[in-house]
Amino acid sequence: MMSAAKRKNLAKAERPAKWDLRLYVADQSPQSMRAFQNLKDACKEHMSGRYHITVIDVLTHPEAARHDQIVALPTLIRRNPKPVRTGIGDLTNTGRLLDLLNQN
Repeated sequence: MMSAAKRKNLAKAERPAKWDLRLYVADQSPQSMRAFQNLKDACKEHMSGRYHITVIDVLTHPEAARHDQIVALPTLIRRNPKPVRTGIGDLTNTGRLLDLLNQN
C-alpha cells in the first residue's frame, strides 16, 4: 500500500509533465464505467490536471486491443512515464491504482 507521502509525490514537479493513460473497456458496462470514474477521480485528486486519459472500447476498436495485447477488461495502461505499466479491474482499490500510476 502506498503511503500518504508517496501519494503526494504524484503532484510534485519532478514527475512527468503529463501522464498518458489508456483505459480499455467493453462498451458501457457497469464495471467499465466504474473503472473510468475511479481513474478520473484519482487523477483529479492526485495529478492536478496533468494527465490524459484515452478510453478505448474494444468492441469498436478490437485492433487496438490486439496491438496492446489486452486479455481482460477493463485494463489500464500507463504509457508515460516509462516504463509502461498495466492494471486490470474496475480500479476500486485506490492504493493499488496510485501505486500503478506512481511506479517507475
